[in-house]
Amino acid sequence: MDTLCTRNLYSATAAAVLLSLGAARLLAQTSDESSPAPSNVPGAMSPSIHSDGRVTFTLRAPEAHSIQVAGGDGLGKGPFPMTKGADGTWSVTISHPVPGFHYYWFILDGVSVNDPGSETYNGYSKEISGIEIPEPGVDFYAVKSVPHGEVRERWYLSRITGQWRHVLVYTPPGYERSLSRRYPVLILLHGMGEDETGWTRQGKAQFILDNLIAAGKAQPMIVVMDRGYAVKSAAPQFAINGDTRLGDLQLYFGTFADIVIHELIPTIDASYRTISDRRHRAIAGLSMGGMQTLFIASRHLDEFAYIASLSAVVLGGSDPDETLGEDFQREFDPKTAYDGLFSDAVKFNKRVKLLWLGAGTEEEMVHAKVGEVADALRRNGVQPVFFESHGTAHEWQTWRRDLYDLAPRLFR
Repeated sequence: MDTLCTRNLYSATAAAVLLSLGAARLLAQTSDESSPAPSNVPGAMSPSIHSDGRVTFTLRAPEAHSIQVAGGDGLGKGPFPMTKGADGTWSVTISHPVPGFHYYWFILDGVSVNDPGSETYNGYSKEISGIEIPEPGVDFYAVKSVPHGEVRERWYLSRITGQWRHVLVYTPPGYERSLSRRYPVLILLHGMGEDETGWTRQGKAQFILDNLIAAGKAQPMIVVMDRGYAVKSAAPQFAINGDTRLGDLQLYFGTFADIVIHELIPTIDASYRTISDRRHRAIAGLSMGGMQTLFIASRHLDEFAYIASLSAVVLGGSDPDETLGEDFQREFDPKTAYDGLFSDAVKFNKRVKLLWLGAGTEEEMVHAKVGEVADALRRNGVQPVFFESHGTAHEWQTWRRDLYDLAPRLFR
């Protein structure tokens, strides 16, 4: 309001009224010890976050008969019934959700709808509301007063699918000034139901890297975030669940692998100042992207020296008629998995500079399985890094922590 007044855009009377309203809002927030979530649209007061970590959701819908809040596991065991007030505003307060980013939605008389007070994000295979709940004392993904890189957009035509593809590219601070310098490349993949915007919008990857690079903890690098879906016209409908056949999974991932190797990497190398050899190229991904990472890297070790799988199912079999659920129950055998990729530990350790595996401790079966895989690899002579995000599940706070641990290990 001070800026508006100094520019004389409003009369003194109007400015006084606006200032009074602002003061009243501030007083209400202070007395209630809550403030709008940082993920709200400008001016929206709900959802609001209390100083003790509780979160209150409100929605004005006088004609509604019932409303619930539903969302990811980090919010708690929902859906949460909302209570209707005298003015037609429904509300509910959730006790102590996990800090970080969570998708959520309202169920209004049986229909799922987005919150008009929240920004929307690509998740659950659609645009959906999301809430950012700050984690006390944690700022490694915050926007800080440090040199910042840029996130650029690029389109390229895939000859494999016949479709245009959209890719986001992070270039590190100083990229435009040090015109003779070339950079290593991290290909960073998203999960199922999300898209190439996830790592920057939900994951804050650009700020994590800005802060690590400014602190001298990570090498300046180019990060490439492509859309992880690629289906040829004659292929079956893309789907990944426990009933998905391994043969179909290999078909899905094989098409995307062809795009990464034969189209994406050449496009990036031709468009940016990369160091275009395997010793300066990494691939990593979360959930589905982690599965794709291991699939692609195991077949193209001539392209990658750094491999990272975040919260992903690690496959053990090769029977095309076996389902993903059946494979998940299989005991991981490093001598046969991924066509024997890990069978010769000496050869693998010589070629791969880093094999990084991670999971949140609250991911239950995935966490246990990834831990078993890491143990089996160690017994076979392969030395992976196994990172555990304590207290988080299959969610972005896990993957933010993952990247914060992974990035400093790359290109050293």
